[in-house]
Amino acid sequence: MCGIVGAVAKSDVLPLLLDGLKRLEYRGYDSAGIAVINDRNQISRTRSAGKIAELEKALSCSGAMPGTTGIAHTRWATHGPPTEINAHPHMSGQNLALVCNGIIENHEMLRQAQRRNGIEFASETDTEVIVNEIQQHIDRGLDLLAAVMETVAVLEGAYAIGVVSTNEPNRLVGARRGSPLVVGIGEGESYIASDMSALISVTRDFFILENGDIVDIHDGNIAIVDQSGRPQFRDRKTSRLTAEAIALGEHRHYMAKEIHEQGAAIANTLDNRITGTRLLEECFGAGAAAIFDETRSIQIIACGTSYYAGLVARHWFEEFGVPCQVEIASEFHSRHHAVPDGCLTVTLSQSGETIDTLSALALTRELGYMNSLTICNVPESSLVRESDLVLMTHAGPEIGVASTKAFTTQLTALRLLVIALGRRFGMTETDEARLIKELRELPAKVEAALTLEPAIMEIAGQFSDKHHALFLGRGAHYPIALEGALKLKEISYIHAEAYPAGELKHGPLALVDNEMPVISVAPNDRLLNKLKGNIEEVRARGGKLIVFADPHARIYDQENLQVIHVAPVDSSIAPIIFAIPLQMLAYHVGLIKGTDIDKPRNLAKSVTVE
Repeated sequence: MCGIVGAVAKSDVLPLLLDGLKRLEYRGYDSAGIAVINDRNQISRTRSAGKIAELEKALSCSGAMPGTTGIAHTRWATHGPPTEINAHPHMSGQNLALVCNGIIENHEMLRQAQRRNGIEFASETDTEVIVNEIQQHIDRGLDLLAAVMETVAVLEGAYAIGVVSTNEPNRLVGARRGSPLVVGIGEGESYIASDMSALISVTRDFFILENGDIVDIHDGNIAIVDQSGRPQFRDRKTSRLTAEAIALGEHRHYMAKEIHEQGAAIANTLDNRITGTRLLEECFGAGAAAIFDETRSIQIIACGTSYYAGLVARHWFEEFGVPCQVEIASEFHSRHHAVPDGCLTVTLSQSGETIDTLSALALTRELGYMNSLTICNVPESSLVRESDLVLMTHAGPEIGVASTKAFTTQLTALRLLVIALGRRFGMTETDEARLIKELRELPAKVEAALTLEPAIMEIAGQFSDKHHALFLGRGAHYPIALEGALKLKEISYIHAEAYPAGELKHGPLALVDNEMPVISVAPNDRLLNKLKGNIEEVRARGGKLIVFADPHARIYDQENLQVIHVAPVDSSIAPIIFAIPLQMLAYHVGLIKGTDIDKPRNLAKSVTVE
């Protein structure tokens, strides 16, 4: 959500800033802008609504001059619509420019005070109060760093900022609280960005800023201080990310690439974590065994697709007697909690920067939950740093806004956690050996599921004129139906809902007619016969069904019923396999609808504001 790039370099930073913005497009945005301190020591600012291609057109028309210091931004609208006037960077006068990710909660109070001081506002954003606040301190005689320190002391909310001033043309100051910000280390050049991918073409060495850090980049030097000016020392990190890893390659969209990477991603998630017929428990981190020994129940907290992964896992945990609760992170603050003894908090997040999940984790500490474990895909992220135990998914970069390989690798990682905790709740060695065998076979079964794509492409053609769809599932596959509906909504903009199949007669049957597709997943499990009854309820009312079925389920094409057979799979890992054809269905319907598949409207990859 939103993206920041900034640089103090030896040569013109404009190409670097544009390249960084393009690499941050996956985060989601609806306007973009750049400000460079040019060779005349003036701030040359260009902004546009829409995509970065529009910004490039505006730059070519504006005749932007080169400069060695600059900041750039992709904005996801919160306060004020996505217009050029609300796009970042924002300026105060002609000498100061600022970019910001996040939300300033006390912006209205600051705005009123600034208006009393005669300041006029050019935008509807909450960000503009920050640049005005900094300018007021500079007018009092403070330098840029001191002015930023004074300003962040009065800001409330979650944010990351980057600021430049013509008063100090070779200086860039950044600060973070809540929203992520990294510092790139170059040869006599330094950079800031929302994440490492923005700068991977110029450096692989970084400092990861902690909450409350302020970075001062000045004449090639990097200093990190806290809000009181005390020096802070952060370990230098070398990213394993490569430009090739975030390239499209032969694929048309990142979503397609990431769907097809799932077999390898799952294999990477399992690598060095299982041996023979046993789980290597140390993969969860030092002290994991002692924490698991004390665990009496777990509380899973997540958002969106990750929340659905948690719902699947609840079935897995409770199969072995592990009490499990799952809650949407944004709702965790909304009620009082009766904290169980020995409850392990498990957070799920692709980015590790989801603000709702971070806030919920902080609340669990206040409430006295025992320990925390995160399952995450980004090793340098806030959730990883703030959790007691960590299990990385090793999915590799996920650029498409709609989560695919992050979902299936989260489920794989949760399966490992089921084994670790199941051992403490009566899981036998035979059970563990069976689960390990299933996991070893999982990458190959994912590859088999991907061979369904030609059949799914044909099915997708039926959605060209559709505006609604219904997804059905039972047991652990109800969350898979939820995930399928979410993917279709995200990618094709078709309104889709998911229900437990047994709930049809309690209302959703009213929606069924011959115009609305009904999609169901039918694994060969103990709930199959009940699901078959639900399918017949739909057919009896003229509904048109598309069923992804295990061949052993013995469901075949009939009138108003199309079946795509998914290769047979053990029922316990079937949710992972059945998620894949639903991902491909959403992708190909999106292609037919002509939507922006990798960057769906109004959505962001990493939701870093509440």
